[in-house]
Amino acid sequence: MANSSEIVGQIKSVQNTRKVTRALEMVSASKIRKAQDRMAASRPYARMMRQVIGHLSKASLEYKHPFTQVREDVKRVGYIVIATDRGLCGGLNNNMFRKLLGEFKQWQDQGVEITTVIIGRKAAQFFKRLNVHISASTQDLGDQPQIDDLIGSIKVVLDDYRDEKIDRLYVCYNEFVNTMTQTNRFDQLLPLPAIEEEEGASNWDYLYEPSAEALLDDFLTRYIESIVYQATLENVASEHAARMVAMKSASDNASNLIDDLRLMYNKARQAAITQEISEIVGGASAV
Repeated sequence: MANSSEIVGQIKSVQNTRKVTRALEMVSASKIRKAQDRMAASRPYARMMRQVIGHLSKASLEYKHPFTQVREDVKRVGYIVIATDRGLCGGLNNNMFRKLLGEFKQWQDQGVEITTVIIGRKAAQFFKRLNVHISASTQDLGDQPQIDDLIGSIKVVLDDYRDEKIDRLYVCYNEFVNTMTQTNRFDQLLPLPAIEEEEGASNWDYLYEPSAEALLDDFLTRYIESIVYQATLENVASEHAARMVAMKSASDNASNLIDDLRLMYNKARQAAITQEISEIVGGASAV
């Protein structure tokens, strides 16, 4: 058993660690509300964009945009992977990475190549170790990501799709459900998946000026950017929620460990006192 001084040192060390975890928990708790507000504010725009895309998918256009055409022969698949810049958020990133590696293996077993666009420092660190092809990377977006910071990376992967360098495009992120629950989402971006309209909605069509080609290209690009931006906001809210829960768990574990160490300290102190009394009694008997 460790002596009393060693146990006291361990208790102080764990107490200092608990101070750090409690501070991180409070910081994430203060930031999560703002992250939820930003996420909720962007949802109506993304929802309306999806609604217009649903109308366009049912319109009878002579011009077919490349983003709407399904390529049967899939040779390369692109993934936009959205992760956090910082750690200490439990298994939020690793759970998504493990699931993503499973999808990569399924494509590779079919002879399909993988290319990635990375958003977040943790994703960059993970995929560089695996020697996965990274066509673009964006890091250090902070707690208030701006869509201007994402446009460059999104343009790279959209240009690859136009040039038929990739045949499928997905976005991977953590969706915020509530403070205790965040789920991995793998959504197909291109070709545009079928979007269901509300029941009873009538067919829509539009007049295009100057041309359907010019307008659709700009509109569909804005649509993809809005989806990726919304996914980034969802991931930021998920990050703060996961970090708050992880730090609370760490603080609770530190408190339990301190209680155990104090019990050990009391036992060691009692053992030392008992030994001293036994030595005194033994010395008195010898006299």
